[in-house]
Amino acid sequence: MELISSLAEQYAIRFTSSDEALLQEIQQTTLSSHTHAHMLSSPVQGKFLAFISTILQPLYVLEIGTFTGYSALCLAEGLQPNGALHTIELREEDATTAQKNFSFSNRNNQIHLHTGNALDIIPQLDYEWDLVFIDADKTNYTAYYELVLPRLSKKGIIIADNVLFHGQVLEEQISGKNAKAIHAFNEHVANDSRTEQVLLTVRDGLLLIKKK
Repeated sequence: MELISSLAEQYAIRFTSSDEALLQEIQQTTLSSHTHAHMLSSPVQGKFLAFISTILQPLYVLEIGTFTGYSALCLAEGLQPNGALHTIELREEDATTAQKNFSFSNRNNQIHLHTGNALDIIPQLDYEWDLVFIDADKTNYTAYYELVLPRLSKKGIIIADNVLFHGQVLEEQISGKNAKAIHAFNEHVANDSRTEQVLLTVRDGLLLIKKK
């Protein structure tokens, strides 16, 4: 299901500030050569993540699902000089690609890439997060949320990607493991008295969450 028309998407890109050269190169290379290029954040979404980061000026950022590194570099834009971004990728091949892309960034020394299962790695990262981006396996979204929420700072924001899951969550009878997991996650957050949230219809849906 196409939730946003391609014309509207192209119009949004036209009137959104352009990425810097490195981000443009990652976009082009991933789209032209990666078999799962659809997992890449769009330029509009990337600029949105960069805006949030720049506004928050986070000390510590957590990304769950690195892919080829584009979104991590967007999230790192607002980092404080002594801040750090920790990003977790399950696939070794994508982690290798992301690390190479990070090496070309002037924020390389602030980005820490972890390869492995996020459910095992997150408890080992003893930080208070100002910004969290969840964009990994959909069946574990609720588990990731519960792991990071206790460590979310007072000003912190969790951003969960793909919360519309290609429109499948809008179906009267939701089918498919991932769509069901995303719908369950959305309901879990909506019913959580500790937080408040807003769901944005940007690309495949972004859910912004903060503590009350």
